[in-house]
Amino acid sequence: MKYDDVLELVGDFGPYQVFILTMLCLMAIPNSMNSLSGVFLIAEMDHWCSVDEWEEGVSQCYSLIESNGEDYLQCIHWYRNSSIPHTVEHGEVSSYSKCEKYDAGYPEEWSRDYYARNYTTNTTYCDEGWVYDRTQYDATAVTEFDLVCGRKLLGNTAQSLMYLGFLAGAIILSVTADSISRRFLLVLTMAFTILSTAATAFSWNYTIFATLRFATGVFDVAMYDAAFLLGTELLSPSRRIFLGVLISLMYSVGYMLLALFAFFIRDWRKLQLSIAAVMLPYMLIVVILPESPRWLIAKKRVKEAVIIIRKIAKRNRTEYKLPPNLEELLANEKQISSEAESGTIIDIFRTPGLRLTTVIIMICSLSITMVFYGLAYNSVKLGTNDYIAFFLAGLVEFPAYLICTPLIESPLGRRWTTSLLEVSAGVACIVTAFMREGVAKTAVAMVGKFFISAAYGIVYIYSAEVFPTVARGAGLGFCTAGAMVGTFLGPFVLAFSQYNEALPVLILGLTAILGGALVTLLPETRGVQLVDSLTEYVADSSGPRVENSSADNEAKETMIGLRNVDSDHNACVQT
Repeated sequence: MKYDDVLELVGDFGPYQVFILTMLCLMAIPNSMNSLSGVFLIAEMDHWCSVDEWEEGVSQCYSLIESNGEDYLQCIHWYRNSSIPHTVEHGEVSSYSKCEKYDAGYPEEWSRDYYARNYTTNTTYCDEGWVYDRTQYDATAVTEFDLVCGRKLLGNTAQSLMYLGFLAGAIILSVTADSISRRFLLVLTMAFTILSTAATAFSWNYTIFATLRFATGVFDVAMYDAAFLLGTELLSPSRRIFLGVLISLMYSVGYMLLALFAFFIRDWRKLQLSIAAVMLPYMLIVVILPESPRWLIAKKRVKEAVIIIRKIAKRNRTEYKLPPNLEELLANEKQISSEAESGTIIDIFRTPGLRLTTVIIMICSLSITMVFYGLAYNSVKLGTNDYIAFFLAGLVEFPAYLICTPLIESPLGRRWTTSLLEVSAGVACIVTAFMREGVAKTAVAMVGKFFISAAYGIVYIYSAEVFPTVARGAGLGFCTAGAMVGTFLGPFVLAFSQYNEALPVLILGLTAILGGALVTLLPETRGVQLVDSLTEYVADSSGPRVENSSADNEAKETMIGLRNVDSDHNACVQT
């Protein structure tokens, strides 16, 4: 008897699974807030060189921010205009220098008639610090550590280190996830994520800040994947798609919630602490989560798995459906083999069909995340207000994730749905490369964002389904590593616009089409039972299949007289 057969008896989506699934998916909210927080923590403000003699006057300007924004801007711009070099285009001032000021002897008392260029044309570096426009932010890590001008690259590096942390976390997960308890891994990564998130708020220099951002990335991505693994293994094939869609929707909720938090909390340290505070209640959630019965069975810990299965049946009021010799039936399943005890990256790449599947999933994950984050970073052009633009970028993902369920459970299945979504996003990107700026181009770009968001919502569930239980953590972690490379590359692709405005979207579009084409080589997993051991895995065009043994047949015969499942449910299982 297989675990999926047991789920048919106890209820594959009963009250207990709904509760656990909800708890797991809610974890995507703080995960999203943490992973995207860099938009506000490392936000760059308009800035220019400070003049020590006028520091008190600038401070008085800052006091006007809340009472009168227009007076505040006029005030600090008076000081800026008196000391900062500017460029002129078409007879009007187009920009002011951010890293130089006139090398003049400034008076202690500023006056509107003073203009440093009347005394010298020589300029000097900002040797007395910077003045920051605090219209949208009170303080960020950029203003705290002066990550501007010659130190501007350090701000980008801090964000990149978070992404490198994602990559490191995915690699560590791929090595450890299938060796230790799913539940223990989730509790451990959650605790360390909270600690590193809170500790970041107390960074006293840039080095500490950047190091803690890296550590947060490591634990944050591992926590997300651990929750996803546990949820996947508690559900039957017909219900797994709900996990992928719901967790993606919760990620969008966190996306938008972060915009609201940042709007009301304009100081980066307080914002960071608020994110850590949001995560604290989740420690109460993870301690009540069960271990994965599927993982326990694969590790030959059948007795422990049976205890959890009976608990699920009790909560679902289906105890009477379980056979009295459940432990024996599960123990006789061929998945309990010596080979099933190991499932490392080496094992994955020693299995021919699984090796090819892993490489394709990695490329597919990389292409989807690269296009997703590339377009997401461009989304700030939706409005002039950072908070509104960011909120809208999260909101647009909702309809994309909602169409996942009907598409992925349609005859198109996982494979063709993912392929068509990626290719459609790629085509939309390429079309925008040849359009003039305006409403039409923006609309087409949002269509591309819609398609790639839908693909993004599917790729995690698809990735988890193609790997056998004993190697699912290793495989998912390895593929997540590929996705994190895409996350890292996405924003940098946009830098090619300095050579040609159309080049970034052309690169993103062609990458999406390539990923969509490769997906067609993957096995289909719609309605297919999760494979548990490496020996059971057969990679072909119709999906990973499990060959029935005599033990399977005996178990199924035992189940015939015990099942009492409605016709709709049976039809779902048989697909």
